[in-house]
Amino acid sequence: MAKINQSIPEFKAEAFHNGEFKTISSDDVKGKWSIFLFYPADFTFVCPTELEDMANHYDELQQLGVEVYAVSTDTHFSHKAWHDTSEAIGKIRFPMLGDQTGHITRGFDVMIEEDHMAMRGTFLADPDGIIQVAEIHNGGIGRSAKDMVRKVKAAQYVRENDGEVCPAAWEQGEETLTPSLDLVGKI
Repeated sequence: MAKINQSIPEFKAEAFHNGEFKTISSDDVKGKWSIFLFYPADFTFVCPTELEDMANHYDELQQLGVEVYAVSTDTHFSHKAWHDTSEAIGKIRFPMLGDQTGHITRGFDVMIEEDHMAMRGTFLADPDGIIQVAEIHNGGIGRSAKDMVRKVKAAQYVRENDGEVCPAAWEQGEETLTPSLDLVGKI
């Protein structure tokens, strides 16, 4: 699996984004925070609920300087058709990458080879293209965009505040920890 503190894999793919087809590469991603939201397939069941949930949090993510990339092994043409026919998917304003060769999906090590579909994988990369968060869910378990927003804020805080860490369930504005011998055995 793509691992924490490793670079995202290099890629170049066609995407459906804001009514157009665009080429997006790993070079385009660097310089900003990025969420890669892998899902099994277009026109399915749990996937549209997750993508709609992410779309509902997209403005907040944009304010945090984050771009979202939805990725499946479907084509960018299929993404357009799904976007045009589903009310939930029609809300999406972030790029939907077509990965029909599976290059990106394998690069993040979330390919289900026997099905040629992606697992429910979510990765947060920092502006240097380094993975800070990696999650894999069982196919029947949907993800929460709200919790991903919380993780983005924590990752950004840790990056901007050297020497501080965010405790469990940390929310922006709450106290952080500064690891030291003074804390050992006192938490």
